[in-house]
Amino acid sequence: MMKKLMVILLLLSPLLVGAEARPLGDDPAIEARLKSLSQELRCLVCQNQTLADSSAPLAEDLRREIRELITKGMTDKEITDYLVARYGDFVRYRPPMKPQTALLWVGPGLLLLAGLGGLWFTLRKRNAQLPDDNEEGEEA
Repeated sequence: MMKKLMVILLLLSPLLVGAEARPLGDDPAIEARLKSLSQELRCLVCQNQTLADSSAPLAEDLRREIRELITKGMTDKEITDYLVARYGDFVRYRPPMKPQTALLWVGPGLLLLAGLGGLWFTLRKRNAQLPDDNEEGEEA
């Protein structure tokens, strides 16, 4: 008797799971806004991908949350402001220029300049240590 019950439950389980899943693209206008917003927001796990590009579970949760906020009637700016208040400016794929995010904007340039300066210093030091070719030729 127990085996029959297990077989019936196993056969019905796909139907039960399918009943819970609802299609995400019910309203094309909502999906278009979601796509536009998710291009401007960063996946907090992947960090170098937008929400639209990421398949991480957290990105899916954020997209679901954005979809719910859209259906509540919030504007794109209100949704972005809500997410920034919750996660900080890091959630924006292109954070605004302000004192708190200045390092994000000028940091790569500073690192490039530091690298070039280090390379210049190393090459100069190395050239100073090499024997002069003219002096060797005169001695031989």
